[in-house]
Amino acid sequence: MTFCLGIKVREGLVGLADTRVTIGTEVITARKVYTHQRGRQSLFLMTSGLRSVRDKALTYFEETLTDPNQSFDRIFKAVNSFAAQVRRVAQEDKAALAQSGLLFNIYGLIGGQFEGDAEHKMYLVYPEGNWVEIGQGTPYQIIGAGGYGKPVLDRTLTFEDTMRFAFKVGCLAFDSTRISAADVDFPMDVVLYPRDSFQLVEHRYKREDLLDISNWWQERLRKSVNELPSEWIEHAFSKLMPHADKITILQQPRQE
Repeated sequence: MTFCLGIKVREGLVGLADTRVTIGTEVITARKVYTHQRGRQSLFLMTSGLRSVRDKALTYFEETLTDPNQSFDRIFKAVNSFAAQVRRVAQEDKAALAQSGLLFNIYGLIGGQFEGDAEHKMYLVYPEGNWVEIGQGTPYQIIGAGGYGKPVLDRTLTFEDTMRFAFKVGCLAFDSTRISAADVDFPMDVVLYPRDSFQLVEHRYKREDLLDISNWWQERLRKSVNELPSEWIEHAFSKLMPHADKITILQQPRQE
């Protein structure tokens, strides 16, 4: 399982990815974020799915990005190039994978900005090689284990939020997923791209770096539940009242 989250707000882009990879019965730590920075070309790519498919497609893609005879002025053209490499790998390996009982499976989140782009962009690439752009209506996308972190994002995140706010919410989404999904864990890689900066910032967080934040969030959730107005609950629990006294009497210590 994988957790990769891409967020687009007006200020810029935030990407978060776990590093746990399960290969059969073996668990290893491996980077799931690839970055490309050359002149006024800033791009990051996060992937989920079969590691072998990812590595091969990424190798082909990196070759096109670094080819001196190949230049992309818009990031969607780079996205098209990655999609072409995914299809190429599918042609080479899909049948062999199917014979082994494995599904050809790779999803990609690509974000960044090239010199011809009026603003920063983010795209979701499917295993078939087609893609969609992440827009303002739902300014995030998760690939991998998406269900656990989605509620906090849907309830809080908007396109107008700051990158700092988006980063905080993203960390909470990662923490929720890490708690519930056995195959998602630290270290967590983060990439930040401020709009029109043409500069990517990368950082890796270990478990101990965010332990206090995780504990704080858990206690705040418990406190919020306890402080939730409870008048509406009484409509249900009031039906237990005729039996409550009997339960209390039975549980009282015997008088000598």
